[in-house]
Amino acid sequence: MYPRVGRLGAVYGVAAGLALIAAPAAGAQQGGSSPAPAPPQTTPPSGTPDPDAPMADLPGLGVAWPDLATAPDAPTAATTNAAAETRYSWRIDGLDGIDSAVLRKRFDDLSTLNQHDGDTSNAAQLDRRAREDSDLLTTLLRGEGYYDARVDTRVDITAGKPVVVLEAAPGTLYRFKGVTIDGVAAAGAKADTLTKAFGVKTDDPVNADTIVAGQTALTTAVGEEGFPFAKIGEPEIVVDHATKTATLALDLAPGSVRRFGKITTNSDNGVFGAGHVQEIARFVPGQEYDASALDDLRRALIQTGLVSTADVKPVEGTDPGTVDVAVNLAPAPPRTIAGELGYGTGEGARAEVSWTHRNFFPPEGAVTLRGVAGTQEQLASLIYRRNNFHGRDRVLTAQISAANLKRNAYEAKTFSLSGSLERQTNIFFQKAWTWSLGAELVTSDERDVIVSTGAPRRRTYYIGALPTSLNYDGSDDLLNPTRGFRLGGRFSPEVSLQGATFGYARVQLDASAYQPVSDRVVLAGRVRLGTIAGAPRDQIAPSRRFYAGGGASVRGYGYQSIGPRDPNNDPIGGRSLTEFSIEARVKAFGPFGVVPFFDAGNIYTSPLPKLQDLRYGAGIGVRYYSNFGPIRIDVGTPLTPQPGDSRIAVYVSLGQAF
Repeated sequence: MYPRVGRLGAVYGVAAGLALIAAPAAGAQQGGSSPAPAPPQTTPPSGTPDPDAPMADLPGLGVAWPDLATAPDAPTAATTNAAAETRYSWRIDGLDGIDSAVLRKRFDDLSTLNQHDGDTSNAAQLDRRAREDSDLLTTLLRGEGYYDARVDTRVDITAGKPVVVLEAAPGTLYRFKGVTIDGVAAAGAKADTLTKAFGVKTDDPVNADTIVAGQTALTTAVGEEGFPFAKIGEPEIVVDHATKTATLALDLAPGSVRRFGKITTNSDNGVFGAGHVQEIARFVPGQEYDASALDDLRRALIQTGLVSTADVKPVEGTDPGTVDVAVNLAPAPPRTIAGELGYGTGEGARAEVSWTHRNFFPPEGAVTLRGVAGTQEQLASLIYRRNNFHGRDRVLTAQISAANLKRNAYEAKTFSLSGSLERQTNIFFQKAWTWSLGAELVTSDERDVIVSTGAPRRRTYYIGALPTSLNYDGSDDLLNPTRGFRLGGRFSPEVSLQGATFGYARVQLDASAYQPVSDRVVLAGRVRLGTIAGAPRDQIAPSRRFYAGGGASVRGYGYQSIGPRDPNNDPIGGRSLTEFSIEARVKAFGPFGVVPFFDAGNIYTSPLPKLQDLRYGAGIGVRYYSNFGPIRIDVGTPLTPQPGDSRIAVYVSLGQAF
């Protein structure tokens, strides 16, 4: 009978456990042993220790300590005392035929010799470390399937420096001659799927990592295949040293396939009821159970910001063949105060403060009070935002705001009521398709100039709009895309009353693409086209026209500074928009990158965008790739400036330019 191994724990523990089932190493002594001979006398008769005497042979020491005085590169007599401390190096021989980066990394992480590499050490310390690392390497080799592995130790002298050598003899790689999952047949038609998920099969190496990975994959698979109460035993391995093989047996009790029942929550959570949790969940009652859906729900609950901990687990269903989901929530602080200070060319100094209660109207009905004070902008607003409104990441928003804006193009005192329903994307759940439907009522008192004379004028507009948008995101990352493309469209039919009632429609199309050309370089390009159809430019409120220039537009130019201008050299906006951008995102070193860019664009008075009289800007940016997204600093210059344009413009923001 061969010994059996029970529980498989962490990978290193598995390696040790699998090593223990091997038969005693060849050459190991059985029974008792005679006492070790007494060491030779190493001190003068007077009893005074001789510091220059060679180190005595100590019973049981595993490293043969050489006579430094007779070594080819012998040091002076002052340093030949084996008890004295000296610096050392180490190496492993005999592993050239084993291609396992994991084994070498684990050894480096756990090796005592490696941890003290560069320290001064004496012979006894080196002997202890060599013994420990010999045992460690033997265990790791057995975890890889080399059950006959032996590791001997010695010390060489190179250039007067001791070199500890671990001489490994891995031996034959053991393989499985049989792998069985007892009880998998009870899974019926899904038995083959579960067997493939485990992955370990006949003729595979007896590798501890593979076994642990297979057990983990099987645990995941039974949950995803609809078995919420499956029980998986610990792998049992029998090693046969005579044939250099092993067998593996694993017990599986899958239970029955279940379907989702109802969601229950702890009544004292103070955050959500079961109904809202069901709105957030991506599964519905009657759907086949999937454990990954519970993990998804747990993350989504935490990401609401209203939950500090969420325990989501399957429990026996109240109806036959179902599994209920018990959700236990602990609330997080619901209030947030935020502030912001900044300065922008063309936008002036700006300070913003906001107060938010994220669950003022449960569930997830947030109220935000927001105020802005700046040299060119003042604003006060009240915002209601209902997250996960009858569905995941569906947001209902209502807002009342009063603002005073002062731009080079116009001044506007505006009061607005707006609302929208949208499906949003975020960095946790990036979505391919997003959309929004909205409505807006605006009254705006705006001051600009008569283009023909430059004389100032003031007009009041009453505007109703129905803005909508549809976007597709086929990129690989929300904040730092490296491949794929994005398409977006905005359409806003509007009715305006200013002296007379008239209507028009604003349309804007955006497209961007990302293509890696090497491991360190990504090419990115962007196109934006816009048009306002149905009314002449001068009739449209200045705040509703198209403008170009700035960090999210044509870099190198001031904010909204591109396009036709009035006699005072101030921009007046237009009815159509054309913009292009191309940049190379180059990873320089560490978390830093450089981005040379070239932008072009212009504003036109005609209703259709054109490709003529483009304004060009170029420059270079720096990116710091943090764990939450790139931080962007771009410095640009206008290549075809208009009178009054600055030669340098700087932009700072979070995320790429597009």
